[in-house]
Amino acid sequence: MERALAAVDWGIVARAIHVLAVVLWLGGVALITSVLLPTMKAKTAEEWVRDFDDIERRFAAQVRWAVLVTLASGLWMLVQYDLWDRFQSPRFWWMHLMVGVWLLYAVVLFIAEPLVLHRLFRTRAAVAPAATLRLVLRFHRVMLMLSLIAIFAAVAGAHGLF
Repeated sequence: MERALAAVDWGIVARAIHVLAVVLWLGGVALITSVLLPTMKAKTAEEWVRDFDDIERRFAAQVRWAVLVTLASGLWMLVQYDLWDRFQSPRFWWMHLMVGVWLLYAVVLFIAEPLVLHRLFRTRAAVAPAATLRLVLRFHRVMLMLSLIAIFAAVAGAHGLF
């Protein structure tokens, strides 16, 4: 058993974990953005605010773990393969993009949402529910687009397209 574990390429394991975490994280963002939020338009203001709040709270717990696993596996690969110098080269711009998108989500999930956004959402939705839904949907669309661009760039860049 010990010999089998020693033969495992932990870099491949880290990459697989990294991809799984990103799939859970951004697959959920895609579902909320492209399916759940648009269906909220058919609900009453009270219903959509309640339903969105419930869904977002449950999803936020899942996505926080996925974001942390993405960080841990990404850092492990950076250290294991000594990839830090990539951040000094414009050729690896997609690495910067991945980190930037990760940082944006981390700030939103761990700082802005619990300290400001949740309260702001409730207050604004009570006064202007339709406008708030449009704003939430627009925000999610921007975040999803940035995420999809980062995923495409990272996969393409890692395989030599750039």
